[in-house]
Amino acid sequence: MVEKTFQTCPPASEALTEYDEQHLVTYLRLLEADKEGADWKEVVSIIFGLDPNDDPKSAKKMFEKHLARAVWISRSGFSHLLNKQ
Repeated sequence: MVEKTFQTCPPASEALTEYDEQHLVTYLRLLEADKEGADWKEVVSIIFGLDPNDDPKSAKKMFEKHLARAVWISRSGFSHLLNKQ
């Protein structure tokens, strides 16, 4: 199994990046967790493999930024995937 590495903040780009493409499953998991109302600390622990108590501020920022990117991809970023050939 390949271990994924995560940036604290995903790229802020108006187009999908290589990072985004490598983390599409992560974004889907974040959207599902958000839909289910999962606690952000549990999400950070399960999805990112971090202990949110080690650095709560950074862990929450990572969660919020990646979730925001996931929402952007689900609303408009996916069109970049459809146009890729």
